[in-house]
Amino acid sequence: MTNELDLTELSEPGVVQDPTMVRNAHDLGAVYDIPVTVSAVLGKATMQVSQLLKLGRGAVVELDRKIGEAIDIYVNNRLVARGEVVMVADNRLGVTMTEIVKADRGL
Repeated sequence: MTNELDLTELSEPGVVQDPTMVRNAHDLGAVYDIPVTVSAVLGKATMQVSQLLKLGRGAVVELDRKIGEAIDIYVNNRLVARGEVVMVADNRLGVTMTEIVKADRGL
């Protein structure tokens, strides 16, 4: 088996491409099947354990968000976007992304 990349497989006829771009696109294909966890957070609350233990059916926990405010969308516990809750078929909830959050790469 060879590790060389055949550029003719990935390029359109008559289109000149940067070989590094083709190589990067080819390499990215290896991660397409990796599962990730996506979470949509409506809001957060902080309370003492004693308060938590007092909660019962019908109790309301006040969150730090207001109605209509964007929710946070996390991928593998990293904030990646903000969005809005939408209704999907069969009375299911979904999230539509309204803003992509730029990564803070302060390494």
